[in-house]
Amino acid sequence: MFGFGKKKSTVNQKFLSIGAGKVVSLEQVPDQVFSQKMMGDGFAVELSENNIYAPVDGEVTLVFPTGHAYGLTTADGKEILIHLGIDTVELNGDGFSPKVKQGDKVKQGDILTVMDIEFIKEKGKPTISPVIFTSGEKIELLKEGETVTAQTEDIFKFVD
Repeated sequence: MFGFGKKKSTVNQKFLSIGAGKVVSLEQVPDQVFSQKMMGDGFAVELSENNIYAPVDGEVTLVFPTGHAYGLTTADGKEILIHLGIDTVELNGDGFSPKVKQGDKVKQGDILTVMDIEFIKEKGKPTISPVIFTSGEKIELLKEGETVTAQTEDIFKFVD
C-alpha cells in the first residue's frame, strides 16, 4: 500500500533505441558476460548506422577510454551500460569518436559517439551492442527481431 521496499520511479520517460539496427535478445549476444546476464538484464541492437544516441535523459557516468562503452544514470537512479560491439576494446579506440565525457548531462537523442560500423566489421568484430540495466531492473523484450531506428519506442517494458 505504501510502496515500502519497492523501487519508485519518479521519471516516466520512454526509452529509445541507441541507434538503427535489429533488436536482439541478450541470449543471442556472442559474449557470455552479456548472454548470461551477468551484468544485468537488457537487450542488444545489431547496429546498421554509425551514430549512437542516448536512449534516455541522464548523466554520463562512464566513458571507457577506448570509446566503446558508456554508462548513463537516469534521474530516478536507473544505471545503463551501453557496450558497442563485442571485443571492440581490442581496437584501442580505433573506430570510435566519442562526443561526450564523464559528468556530462545528456538529453534523449543526443549523440554519445560515432562508431565506424564498416571499420569494426573489417576488423572482424561483431557490431551487436548490448544495452544493460546494471541497477537491477528486469525487462520483457517487445520488439525482438525487428528493425528499429534511433526514434523507436517500446522496444521493451520493465517487469517486476
